[in-house]
Amino acid sequence: MVDPSRRHHKIDRDYVDRTYRNFNPGDKQVAFSVTCKETDLYIKAQEDLSGQARAAVEDCRKVIEGYIKKRPEFRTSLTPLGLDPEAPPVVQAMLNSAELNNVGPMAAVAGAIAEQVGRALLPFSREVIVENGGDIYVAAENDVIVGIFAGPSALNMQLGLRLESTDTPCGICTSSATVGPSLSFGQADAVTVWASDTALADGAATAVANQIITVDDIKPTLEQAGKIPGIKGMLVILGERLGLWGSMNLVKLDN
Repeated sequence: MVDPSRRHHKIDRDYVDRTYRNFNPGDKQVAFSVTCKETDLYIKAQEDLSGQARAAVEDCRKVIEGYIKKRPEFRTSLTPLGLDPEAPPVVQAMLNSAELNNVGPMAAVAGAIAEQVGRALLPFSREVIVENGGDIYVAAENDVIVGIFAGPSALNMQLGLRLESTDTPCGICTSSATVGPSLSFGQADAVTVWASDTALADGAATAVANQIITVDDIKPTLEQAGKIPGIKGMLVILGERLGLWGSMNLVKLDN
C-alpha cells in the first residue's frame, strides 16, 4: 500500500530510532514491534500486546485496501476526494484529513493506522504509544517527551515536545524534506504537528512541509494551517531557524 501523495513523508529507520524510542528510559512500559507489509509499528504499552496489535493492523489494512479496490483514485489522488459518510472509520479519517489539509487521502495513512491500532489496544492497556514511520498516537497516564529529529539542522535532537497526560490521547506527526528517501516539494528539516487526531496531524505535517521553501514561508504557512480545527500546535525547523505556532511545550534535551 504505497503512499504516492505524501511524497516526502516516509521517514527512515534511523529517524525512528532517534525520536521518542530512546526517551523516558525509566518508564515501565513494554516495547515491541509489529510489521505487516509496508506497515512497521513500534509500540509501547503496559504489556506485550503483539497479537492484538497485529490483528488490528491486518484489519486496518484490509479495510483500506478494500476501499482502494472500490475507489482506485483513493490511493493515487494528490488532492482531496471529498467526504464519504458510508466509508469505514479509518477511511473517513483519511478523507477528512485530506479535505482539511488540501492533500491526497493517502497523506494521512500512517497516522490513521497508528491511531486505529492504538485505540484497539486501549482496552488492554491504559497507556499506549504507537509510532508508524514518524507518526505517533499517544495515550498516556504520565508525561511523554517526543524528541524532534531534524536531520542536518543544528537543532537536531536538541528539543523535545513534552505532553502531559491530560494532553492525550492525541497525535504527533513529523515530516521532513532532508530525512528519508522520498521526494519533497519543500526544504524543511522537520515539521512537527500536534493535533487531537493523528490522521489530521499526519496530513497537516505533509501539507506544511511541502510549502516551506525559505524562512519567509514559515510564518504565513503556520498561520494558515493553524486555522484548521483540531490542530493544537506546530513546529518548523529549517536550518538553524525555528518557527512555532500554538501550544508547544518544548524542553531542552540532554544529549
